[in-house]
Amino acid sequence: MGKKLLIVESPAKAKTIQRYLGKDFIVKASMGHVIDLPEKEFGVDIEKDFKPKYVTIKGKDKILKEIKKTAKEAEAVYLATDPDREGEAISWHIANALKRLKKDGIYRVRFHEITKKAIAEAVKNPDKIDENKVNAQQARRILDRIVGYTISPLLSKRFKKALSAGRVQSAALRLICDREEEIRKFVPKEYWTVEATFEKEKSEFPAKLYAVDGKKLDKFSIENEKQAKELVERAKSAAFTVTRVEKKERRRKPYPPFITSTLQQEASKRFGFPAKMTMQIAQQLYEGIDLGSERVGLITYMRTDSTRVSDEAVKEARKFIKEAFGKESLPSKARVYETKSASAQDAHEAIRPTSVFRTPESVKKYLTPEQFKLYDLIWRRFVASQMKDAVFNTVSTDIEGNGLTFRATGSTLKDEGFLKVYPVEVEEKLLPPLEKGNSVNLKEVKGVQHFTEPPPRFTEGTLVKALEEEGIGRPSTYATIISNIIQRGYVDKEKQKLKPTELGEFINSILKKLFPRIVDIKFTASIEEELDKIEEGKKDWKELLKEFYFGEFKKVLENAEKELKNIKGEEIGRICPECGAPLLKIHGRYGAFIACSNYPECKYKESLKEKEEKTGEKCPKCGGELVIKKGRFGRFIACSNYPECKYTAPITYGKCPKCGEGEIVERRSKKGRIFYGCSRYPNCDYVSNKPPEGAKK
Repeated sequence: MGKKLLIVESPAKAKTIQRYLGKDFIVKASMGHVIDLPEKEFGVDIEKDFKPKYVTIKGKDKILKEIKKTAKEAEAVYLATDPDREGEAISWHIANALKRLKKDGIYRVRFHEITKKAIAEAVKNPDKIDENKVNAQQARRILDRIVGYTISPLLSKRFKKALSAGRVQSAALRLICDREEEIRKFVPKEYWTVEATFEKEKSEFPAKLYAVDGKKLDKFSIENEKQAKELVERAKSAAFTVTRVEKKERRRKPYPPFITSTLQQEASKRFGFPAKMTMQIAQQLYEGIDLGSERVGLITYMRTDSTRVSDEAVKEARKFIKEAFGKESLPSKARVYETKSASAQDAHEAIRPTSVFRTPESVKKYLTPEQFKLYDLIWRRFVASQMKDAVFNTVSTDIEGNGLTFRATGSTLKDEGFLKVYPVEVEEKLLPPLEKGNSVNLKEVKGVQHFTEPPPRFTEGTLVKALEEEGIGRPSTYATIISNIIQRGYVDKEKQKLKPTELGEFINSILKKLFPRIVDIKFTASIEEELDKIEEGKKDWKELLKEFYFGEFKKVLENAEKELKNIKGEEIGRICPECGAPLLKIHGRYGAFIACSNYPECKYKESLKEKEEKTGEKCPKCGGELVIKKGRFGRFIACSNYPECKYTAPITYGKCPKCGEGEIVERRSKKGRIFYGCSRYPNCDYVSNKPPEGAKK
């Protein structure tokens, strides 16, 4: 009997699976997609029912040739690409290339974890290629091609070389730009609170004014300092008595196991990992790690929107918890989590360890620091999800005097429950023993001024959460969406926060004006729902393309081409010193500049100086102000008297934690991402995606 061929995407996955299947199988890696739409042409014949033109991807000829040669000699071919739409499409393209799609001897196998048992089970029970999944992926790819290859050239031709617009990335950019507009327009509102410190038998405790003359205060009840002072004076002349003491238990349930979006959010929050980095590390953990005696995938498939977990995994988790923490840490019944997102496909399990008995500490020596951090986080979240609630003893007490009611609360941790495994920040507040009718002394009382704050800028984690809540994109696309808008210069990442660049805001304003549906959040989400219907076999994929293109897009595109001719740039509120016409900010091929709107009759032009951030320090050469500037390789410190004074210095963040000699400096990668590294590179190879904790410039 001849050997069997099994095809996966990556060499790491191939290496792991080859060990499990042994000498009867040859395992080959396709290195991702091998066939796609052509890179330098549209590749979709709209008039012929949106017929796509598929070609071998540049550089993949040799790989495909090797796969074909091996397949010709193989007894059977097993297509084992990822169990999602994209993986299904890769398998379909390979099957077509092998010309064996409708013949015997070619099988589709799917597994959600790379373990010996899962692989053996998948190969034993092969399936067929899911045409509905393939069609959903084809529809997505062609939709994106239609938008990208029609709008982008219009923008590039009119404004700046290499500008682009994407169907989903444009909606994400709009979210960021809309948030920036909210921040810009935000007007802080003043409000006050009255805060007191009471004393009972030499024990002090804080309390806040809760009600006045029996009427509960809201956030803005005390509007100004005068009102606050009146209440403070009223409190100072009062005798205070405890009028209510309420003691009860408060329970805190564990979090469900991770899905793609929550893993990206938590890794961003805890470690500062960009979404793309989180997915790259998760991919490594999924595909297989050498653990000395074995090579195994440590986690289940990492692109999922379901919190569902297999019965077998739950039983194993409960067994581990019982052995490691005792029976008292287990709830009476296994916990079942419902997937909350309305758009969730529930096709895969939640992200979990392939075995909870493979503890983070037991595999730590085989992992990079980043791999360990992520595996530890996934492992803890999953184990904690099957543990008992954390229980707190809480006390709430009201203290009254002169018509004023102050409220104090306290809580202590009674039972750690799941917090033993998955610690979260818990603040314990102790109150002295209080009983109704007790007198307490007012030690201090003051009015505290506050101002409302604007909504925060998105981090990568909170943007992923917003994309998920709005139904934009799917688990496999979040990281790519964010990566694209940063790399294309539409968004800057400053201290983990996403801020639109001037170019990003300009592109967003153009798209909102000329292609409102493309950046419309609800419309983008509705397209995702239509793609889901195709996957479920409830809609024809070509029908969706017709509805999209002929329904409105074609007409809007034609209109936009005419309108763009009249859009020269953004008005800046100044007039041309030569002819009096309004001055415009122009986004040209080589950057932004200011020019007269009366061009070509008036050729007035000036360079655009960016607002410079002052460091508060003086130039050691000439005594001028030092400012932070942006250059080709990132931000740096320079003298404001340039070009007369050419002093420059890197922005530093303290000593390198690895070598202790160099300084941590800010750099920018080839793809535009800011990172932090040692100034002694290449002698010291320390790099990080954020400055060391507690570091100062």
